[in-house]
Amino acid sequence: MAKKALDEIIKKLSEGDVNSLRDLYEEVSREVYAYSLSVLKSRPDAEDVLHDLMLEVFRSAQDYKSCGKPAAWVMGIARNLCLMKLRERRREIPSDPTEGVFSDITAEPSLNAEDRAVIKSCLDLLDGKDREIVILHAAVGLKHREIAKLTGLPISTVLSKYQRSLKKLSKELEGALK
Repeated sequence: MAKKALDEIIKKLSEGDVNSLRDLYEEVSREVYAYSLSVLKSRPDAEDVLHDLMLEVFRSAQDYKSCGKPAAWVMGIARNLCLMKLRERRREIPSDPTEGVFSDITAEPSLNAEDRAVIKSCLDLLDGKDREIVILHAAVGLKHREIAKLTGLPISTVLSKYQRSLKKLSKELEGALK
């Protein structure tokens, strides 16, 4: 996500420019969807979060204060929407026990089935918070400080969880290559 472009899009939205929603979607949809899918493990729920995010950013754009971190602000909204979706799930009785099974980490067309399987198996090794930190940093591109603020964890915890996760993933991949 380009900071300058995203800042400008949010500014236009705050002025009521509905046409900027398309620009917002093009700028953030890939990262928000990938993050939401990794947390919720359900395509329909990840799509719902992306949709809700678009509406929430439009509603909240006038409250945004540009600090040079528009991606962190957007991802904070996405995270809160994911947490709300998880709370909703706890209240619901699932009709299908396989609902939400993580069948595909990303819809990225450049990945083949083998790449998707490797990514899925690697991310399945990590618990929820570790997976969230790795995806926010590696896939979304947030800095560790931004992740710490977003998750409410101390920066030292974020850094150690990230490093531990990378070691765990590296060890797993090395073992798979032998």
